[in-house]
Amino acid sequence: MNKIFFVCLLIGLTYAAKAQVIGTVDKRTKELDVSSSQKVEYKVFGYEFAGAATKKMICFSSHDADVRANYNNCPLGSYFGTDRMKIGDRILYIGPAGKLFAKMMYVTGSGKKTLFYLPRSSFVIK
Repeated sequence: MNKIFFVCLLIGLTYAAKAQVIGTVDKRTKELDVSSSQKVEYKVFGYEFAGAATKKMICFSSHDADVRANYNNCPLGSYFGTDRMKIGDRILYIGPAGKLFAKMMYVTGSGKKTLFYLPRSSFVIK
């Protein structure tokens, strides 16, 4: 009985670690917020299309090397959180894109808009 319990516990912890919910989308404003002061390690990419095999457009990571040097060469940049983006820049939730991704829009302070797709498991809508 104890072995079954520990196996289930291990599977649950593995699933929770894989999900990496790092951000929230405000229901009213549709704006994504990723805190840079999280207590867990994380690395989440936004993609050019709704698939992980497509070009990486943006990165949110707790790893200094990923962010400082934009190690993955993401056109929209690499950040610890949305609070570290340029002043006036924001990310808006557009809607679902299949079962696994959500369509997001990066809007610069000057108004330039770029679409990208973020895994739905990486944020919650509140």
